Amino acid sequence: MKYIYSAVFSPSEDGTKYYARIPDLPGCITTGSSLQDAIDQITDAASGWLVVAEDEGLPIPSATPQGSLEHTPGCIFSLVQVDTIAYRALTDTRAVRKNVSLPAWMADLADRRGLNCSQVLQESLYARFNA
Repeated sequence: MKYIYSAVFSPSEDGTKYYARIPDLPGCITTGSSLQDAIDQITDAASGWLVVAEDEGLPIPSATPQGSLEHTPGCIFSLVQVDTIAYRALTDTRAVRKNVSLPAWMADLADRRGLNCSQVLQESLYARFNA
């Protein structure tokens, strides 16, 4: 699934880092050594937050318009896009065995052509998920 949320970035008093949070995702906070690093860190934190919510069947909050978000002067707003399918592909690389049934002629032809059925199935499912 793809989501877009507003993130709020606050520079530290000494200017050495940025605090980042996504107000719509309770507890989704982090820091970065620069604004770009903070954007990367909050995107990763939001990805983990949303993957857990999806897995646990928890409600996914709607994004609040930036004009309605509380903030202090000097804060920076940015939209953050999260793709939980892409995040899962990067972070959950465990292999799981699945038994599938194929017609005998199809399995024979795949073997003769040197096709890896597991790889073909993975590519097909990934394409369908991103359609």
